[in-house]
Amino acid sequence: MEENQVFIMDHPLIQHKLTLLRNKNTGSKEFRELISEIAMLMCYEATRDLPLKEVEVETPVAVARTKVLYGRKLAFIPILRAGIGMVDGVLSMVPAAKVGHIGLYRDPNTLEPVEYYSKLPCDIDEREVIVLDPMLATGGTAIDAISIVKKKNPKSIKFMCIVSCPEGIKALSEAHPDVKIYCAAKDQKLNKHGYIVPGLGDAGDRIFGTK
Repeated sequence: MEENQVFIMDHPLIQHKLTLLRNKNTGSKEFRELISEIAMLMCYEATRDLPLKEVEVETPVAVARTKVLYGRKLAFIPILRAGIGMVDGVLSMVPAAKVGHIGLYRDPNTLEPVEYYSKLPCDIDEREVIVLDPMLATGGTAIDAISIVKKKNPKSIKFMCIVSCPEGIKALSEAHPDVKIYCAAKDQKLNKHGYIVPGLGDAGDRIFGTK
């Protein structure tokens, strides 16, 4: 993938919230709030290329020629279960978007993704899709989720995560070179257990307080 297909969002608000997110002492309630807030801020950048059309509206003073979104409909597809934590944030920016779900988990022995659920909007072929998952580690889960979405022929696909690593970016880029990747951080590496270093631990467990 070309370098301009990977977008690392270094906005100060995102980076500040990401530091709080990484802290092992951040509890589940605050962790959920931070995930949602970061997703909202990232959505602002990931939708920067949405087209506009000019319209006229009547203000209390005069008629204004101004702009509204034109032509493109969005769908957000969180990868269960951690991706759920990003949904409220992105919907606060694009409330009219539809939401699908893909259920994948990583086999602890092989580290390969296993699909257990898929429910996508019926009109997904008319929509631009943003797949959501807080972590891009080995890349296997993201690759499989995007492959599932591609079978439904959406207009386009982007992938949005919070923390990534070189291995995950490389794997996803090679498998789906047409998919733009948006992330808040590109960390050092994966460890032997498939966790991102320094990362933030298991995002799903920290969101839902299951560990």
